[in-house]
Amino acid sequence: MVKETKIEMDLGKDTGGVSFQCVDAIEISMFIEKEGLGFYEKAAKNVSDPRVKEMFSRLAEEERDHIHTLQTKGQFLKPAISGKGKTSRRVDLFVSEELKGKIFPSSESKTVQKFKNDIEALDYGIESEKRSIEILSGLLENEKKLDVKAIFSHLMVEEKKHLALLEDLKKKI
Repeated sequence: MVKETKIEMDLGKDTGGVSFQCVDAIEISMFIEKEGLGFYEKAAKNVSDPRVKEMFSRLAEEERDHIHTLQTKGQFLKPAISGKGKTSRRVDLFVSEELKGKIFPSSESKTVQKFKNDIEALDYGIESEKRSIEILSGLLENEKKLDVKAIFSHLMVEEKKHLALLEDLKKKI
């Protein structure tokens, strides 16, 4: 299948023609949001411009809200997916190989601890949101299940909003 080959090349992952389950999409989305939360919380502490600090704090709060929403959806699905309390090995492998450290810089990294300036901090946020959108686009292109697509689509809309906010702020500074 052409689409599966494209996603394999885009993400470097053999999907084996199997799409994700709804609960998998929630877990993947929560991982992305948690990485974003860690980045924005740490970055807010390491910038000097109050506008940038406020933006990063706002984005961290939005990530917190998104995580809470995803957790609620996951809890709602648990009765429907009895016996699947833990994430699948496939999802864990996908997260560790394709997502971990590849969207947002680790909040422990020296990059996040000491930006050269606030513009560099904004650039890191902008590039991270772009990478997230790119990964989500690849996941959407490969996915066939509408419920899974809906979860990834919703997250992509949120990431695009974050990207626009960061780019607008950068233009003002």
